Formats: sequence, structure tokens, C-alpha cells
Amino acid sequence: MLPLLLVLVLAVPLVMSTRKQKKQQAAQQDLQSSLAPGDRVMTTSGLYGTVADTSGDNTIDIEIAPGVVTTWLRLAVREKVEPVVETEEDSADDVETPAEEPSIIESSSGIKDDEPQTTAQVAPPLEHGKK
Repeated sequence: MLPLLLVLVLAVPLVMSTRKQKKQQAAQQDLQSSLAPGDRVMTTSGLYGTVADTSGDNTIDIEIAPGVVTTWLRLAVREKVEPVVETEEDSADDVETPAEEPSIIESSSGIKDDEPQTTAQVAPPLEHGKK
């Protein structure tokens, strides 16, 4: 009875992990076969781009910047991402506003404090060649 129990304890996790891997592989293959021009994707290296051409069997062309198209293996595509949608608030934030003048604060020591003061100490220079 004990050997049968040991086999079950070892076999069940092995079977479950194999099923999980097969599901992940099937999902990845579905993703790679469903890629179409215009899809926004992220590669396994973290690069975002837009699919430009999917005519190759093993390769795909991804536009990473306007006018810059690179060729990647289909396997390098990790996931589809939602396209970036610019709202009116985002475009209003892009307009530069004039910065306020920094105020000058006079401390109790009489020093004008218009820039942050640092308290770091500087190490003395090293002397080379002396023994």
C-alpha cells in the first residue's frame, strides 16, 4: 500500500504541471498565429511596438518608432497590449507652463537659501607615488 501511495504523491503534481505547460504553449501558439498588422505587442525583451508585416512563417516585422521597422522571430512576441490612447487631459498636460521663480529664503544664519544645501563631506585627494 505504501509504494502505491508514494507513486500517487509523485505522479499527481507531475501530471498537473505537464497540463499547465501544455495550456501555456497552446495559448502562446494561438497568440502568435493571431497576430495581424496594426496589433500593439510587447516582446520578451520588453520592447513595445506595432506589428507592420506578418507575411513570414517564422518572422514578424515590428515598427518600434515612426519609420523604424525591425524583424523579430514570432516566438519573441510575449503578449498583445492595448494601444495607447491619448486623452484630452494628456494633450493639455503636454503644453508647457511657465515655471514659477524659486523663492529665496533667508535662514537664521544670514545665508540666502535659494538652493538646497548639502552636508556631505568630501574626502581628501589621494596621494599617488608616496610610500
